[in-house]
Amino acid sequence: MRVLLLVSAFNGLSQRAWCALREAGHDVGVLLATNAQAVIDGVAAARPELILCPYLKDRVPAKVWRRYRTVIIHPGPVGDRGPSSLDWAITEGAPTWGVTALQAVEEMDAGPIWATRTFPMPAAPRKSSLYNGPVADAAMECVFEVLAKAADPQFRPVPATEMTIEVQGARPRPAMRQDDRAFDWSEPGEHILRRIRAADGNPGVRTAVGGLEVFAYDAHPGLARGARPGTVLSRRQGAVLVATGDGSLWLGQLRDATRPGTVKLPATTLLGKRLHGVPDSPLPPGAEPEGPSYRQVRYRRTGAIGWLGFDFYNGAMSTGHCRRLLAALRHAATQDTRVLVLRSGLDAFSNGIHLTAVHAAADPAAAAWANIKAINAVCKEIIACTRQVVVAAYAGSAGAGGVMLGLGADVVAARRGTVLNPYYDIGLYGSELHTYTLPRRVGPETAQRLIDEKLPVGAEQAATLGLVDEVGPRHPEAYAEWLTALAQRHAEARPARRRQTAKARRLADERVPLDVYEARELAEMSSDMFGDRAGFAAARQAFVSKARPAATPERLLPGPRAGQSATRPRQLNRPRATGESPAETPVRVRSAVPLSA
Repeated sequence: MRVLLLVSAFNGLSQRAWCALREAGHDVGVLLATNAQAVIDGVAAARPELILCPYLKDRVPAKVWRRYRTVIIHPGPVGDRGPSSLDWAITEGAPTWGVTALQAVEEMDAGPIWATRTFPMPAAPRKSSLYNGPVADAAMECVFEVLAKAADPQFRPVPATEMTIEVQGARPRPAMRQDDRAFDWSEPGEHILRRIRAADGNPGVRTAVGGLEVFAYDAHPGLARGARPGTVLSRRQGAVLVATGDGSLWLGQLRDATRPGTVKLPATTLLGKRLHGVPDSPLPPGAEPEGPSYRQVRYRRTGAIGWLGFDFYNGAMSTGHCRRLLAALRHAATQDTRVLVLRSGLDAFSNGIHLTAVHAAADPAAAAWANIKAINAVCKEIIACTRQVVVAAYAGSAGAGGVMLGLGADVVAARRGTVLNPYYDIGLYGSELHTYTLPRRVGPETAQRLIDEKLPVGAEQAATLGLVDEVGPRHPEAYAEWLTALAQRHAEARPARRRQTAKARRLADERVPLDVYEARELAEMSSDMFGDRAGFAAARQAFVSKARPAATPERLLPGPRAGQSATRPRQLNRPRATGESPAETPVRVRSAVPLSA
């Protein structure tokens, strides 16, 4: 079926739908809703059989929905309407929520129903976690049900008034305002946690921290109790601990509310000198606090397996994040384990360097340079680790250098439904040793194609290409069990020793040392970061300000122009483990226009 995804941005859910529908054999293109006339013209040019809107903030023009079947994926159950569905559900602690696929009509969210799903709500989830997890999973089920029904000429959607309201409290509600989100630090921590997490990503909750008016994000329960509410008690890894009425909360990200146009930053970075006298409470590698606490990097071991978990906000890795992860990697590599599993959080594996922190620095070029060298150190540590079999576990999606980060592992495992964007599209050549690892995994021709075409790849397709070795279940608990079994299999003593020995021999026999690959990449990156040869500064500004692109990128448009054949799963002959592919020829990147995410 010829399907057009009409979206406000090509975000994670839109990319997941794009990958899954193409892999299922549908002819799929993307149109960004930049303005009403562009939508009308773009749809007329595409002539789709069905328009799907997995992420659309704007009203569909009447000239479109009256002529073409247009189905909106709404992140709320039947009966729910309004732009702040998830915000209200999290704030009010709804035990059950859902997703509804409904036909576009004149009134927003009021059209007849094509499909619906409900699911139990996690306990006090972050809005982004809820959206990328249960909401996205339910949305994909609805998408495929809609495709099946659209192929049936007898199907007619059910008017919303005839549907049963399955979720108690589902009703039309207005956009949530700051007055609805407001809290006082003397209130219970659970109450405050819900409000901040319901606003996570956007727009945050306005409050005061350390005497500064801010928008707060990235909240986590703390252990401290008994202090005056609102007092900043401690700091750790960029976060601050703030006392509540019955305990405390860690805040990882803040945005200055006193100045327009500011961006989210690590809390300690924004507060700066206001934290004078606030104690630091570091946790060295291997040390674990009891109970809930703020920790971006964690290490534990179970028998012959070491588990190194990391979870960075939105997958962005600043220089400090990279150094902490490197220290933990080196600690893990000294242990007498046979397998080391690098496991990310469920929201994202990694999205590479921290563009927001770079942009906010006094010298962005110097900050970017320090950041790329720090993340490269992590990549080299993974590639060169021969004491353990290294498993990179992509529990969440990844982009740019974040994809490349794990490719140096011995085994790459991904959770079903994750999406990889294995290319650079921000005015940077890219580093992370990708000119070494990427061709060895997929072959030089496919590596070049992935870099040049700049298209997302679903986990299943990634496995056919060789980017990923194993794909596990989508459900988080099932994935954890599957990953444990995978690690145990690779931890068997004899196979592990053989693999470690073969890797050490292979690295020793490399004709071109790793340092040469890095030096070549950094030479290119220096021209981008310090010379701005490919528009890194403008692309970075557009990224941090979430500027809408003026038009849909050519590669995403429907029809042959989108390079459809390149996105079909292909069975490729992968290089042998000895790595004979001619990786001396660096993979190159030319485009400098970023996608808005």
